[in-house]
Amino acid sequence: MKTEDIEVCQTHCIHLDAVDSVRKETPSEEMLDDLAELFKVFGDGTRIKIIYSLFEKELCVCDIAELLGMTQSAISHQLRVLKNNRLVKFRKSGKTVYYSLDDEHIRRIFDCGLCHVKEMYY
Repeated sequence: MKTEDIEVCQTHCIHLDAVDSVRKETPSEEMLDDLAELFKVFGDGTRIKIIYSLFEKELCVCDIAELLGMTQSAISHQLRVLKNNRLVKFRKSGKTVYYSLDDEHIRRIFDCGLCHVKEMYY
């Protein structure tokens, strides 16, 4: 998109009531930065595939690696990022570690994004 394709105001007029209203409702800078970081985590194709895989059922690292055609090491690295951002959780059963989505929010975030992308195809 070129800058000339973007519509801009023809005059300089600030609507203080609108600005103040938005300013009052805007989360803190720290919260917005954390939100940006969350969306960065969603910005990786491998992590998206892992999240999608965990919609159906919990899977161990070996299962995810097989499903995605990747090494366990590569999957473990991505799972660490997802875990650090509280998108997945794990449980141990003997020597096996199973991963699942951390909570229902993850599914809703993912579903909203996928719905938005699907609109481009229909």
